[in-house]
Amino acid sequence: MKPEFELFDRRGFFGALTKTAAILGLAGGAAAKAKGEGTPNPFAYDVSRFQKTDPKLITYAEAARWPIPHKEARRLAIGPDDQLYVCAGNYINRLSATGQHGLEIALSGPACCVAVAADGAIFAGLRDHVEVFDAKGSRLARWESPEPKTWFTGLAAGEKDVFAADAGKLVVLRYDRTGKITGRIGRKDADRNVPGFIVPSPFLDVLIHRDGLLRVNNPGRHQVEAYTFDGDLEASWGKPSAAIDGFCGCCNPIAITALSDGRVVTCEKGLPRVKIYTAAGEFESVVAGVESFPENAHACTDLNDCIHGGIDAAVGSDGRIYVLDIVTSDVRVMKRKG
Repeated sequence: MKPEFELFDRRGFFGALTKTAAILGLAGGAAAKAKGEGTPNPFAYDVSRFQKTDPKLITYAEAARWPIPHKEARRLAIGPDDQLYVCAGNYINRLSATGQHGLEIALSGPACCVAVAADGAIFAGLRDHVEVFDAKGSRLARWESPEPKTWFTGLAAGEKDVFAADAGKLVVLRYDRTGKITGRIGRKDADRNVPGFIVPSPFLDVLIHRDGLLRVNNPGRHQVEAYTFDGDLEASWGKPSAAIDGFCGCCNPIAITALSDGRVVTCEKGLPRVKIYTAAGEFESVVAGVESFPENAHACTDLNDCIHGGIDAAVGSDGRIYVLDIVTSDVRVMKRKG
């Protein structure tokens, strides 16, 4: 069986995308004509004008760059003492803030996501289950797959709870620290005014914000949403646009993290960009624009059906932003200018 995001992508998303194109003002005149045919391709956007970032908007500069130990990078997370945990291939690697290699955990399959609790416990998300390790890499537990078609793509670990973003079942699962599921968040529910996640490609993320609410990206709706731990939707923000203050293509943002003061950092694919928004969702500045990720920018030939490419980010205690390029399998250390 195909995961639900694939079924949605093929059956219904491109019809809705035409409406999005009209909103963006990119359909029609900007649509390229198919070679040898008179019918325009409504999905062929001219996005060249969005591939250069206004330098005045860029508030960070690259301070360092280093490769990660394995290819097929997926996600990264920050643990205690600003150590980085990187998912790539069948491994989770712990690296120092300067890129020095440390602990390596070999998994039974590809690592999809990772989170580290304050006590050092490591939670590794494989496609259909979660594995738990202590700070030294010794396996503590394996949480069995909750449902058929599960596809974990994001994790967040708190003092008592672990939240797992399931892009296959379009839900965020709430676990206690023993692996028991205690709630399901984000599933479409008209009575609770929850619209439901739209996930055309496997990028659903979750974080625990300093305000005590979860933040979850809803990529098909081009939004970031705030939920209580019990699943009540408190707020949402974001808009579809290839312009710098919006989220481009079929499904962005693909990953989120937060600065210590509550501002939200977003990552996009297609037009790979890392940006900062206020906690209330107002665009503030750019960490790195499309021109910073040339290989990544060419990984997707169609912004509306892009499952390749992408970037992830995590924030250190000193405010530096670590950006993982999943195409080149390297980490950029971004430091605020001035």
